[in-house]
Amino acid sequence: MEDSQIIALYWDRSEEAISETAGKYGKYCLAIARNILNNDEDAEECVSDAYLRVWNAIPPMRPNRLQTYLGRIVRNLSLNKREKASAEKRGAGQIPLILDELEECIPNETREDVVTEAILIRDVLDRFLAALPPDARKIFVRRYWYMSSLKEIAEEYRISEGTAAVSLLRTRRKLKSVLEKEGIHL
Repeated sequence: MEDSQIIALYWDRSEEAISETAGKYGKYCLAIARNILNNDEDAEECVSDAYLRVWNAIPPMRPNRLQTYLGRIVRNLSLNKREKASAEKRGAGQIPLILDELEECIPNETREDVVTEAILIRDVLDRFLAALPPDARKIFVRRYWYMSSLKEIAEEYRISEGTAAVSLLRTRRKLKSVLEKEGIHL
């Protein structure tokens, strides 16, 4: 079923919308949640919560891409759940490691113009990702959006973990350079 048809089911308040969404995007959503949470039960709970959020948001929302909209909701719910679960044991798992890797590319959040700069950063990041070679872009997005481990990335793209790590390092350096050229202070 096409996304537009699924969205129409949400607008009609048909419960079939959720089953169609689960059928089309369930595995995708579970993969995102599992990569972040490393726990099947928690991942399934986040996906279920995401379906409820979509149900409550449509209408009035009418997302352009249901997959992207749903993926963002699952990701945010999973990150929130992970944050809650690891509040007492900071430093474990992929998320702190990933944030440490990106630290040199993330601007200081204490400045007054955070909102304006966030919009600028989003635009710069969109252009940056569009300009990357496809393989570098895929590796970067897998690591920093889907929060995949180096091992998972290496297996998926049939490269060594070292190759993935070097690609990420080079891409982060390029991103830092682009941000600095755009006047985004780190």
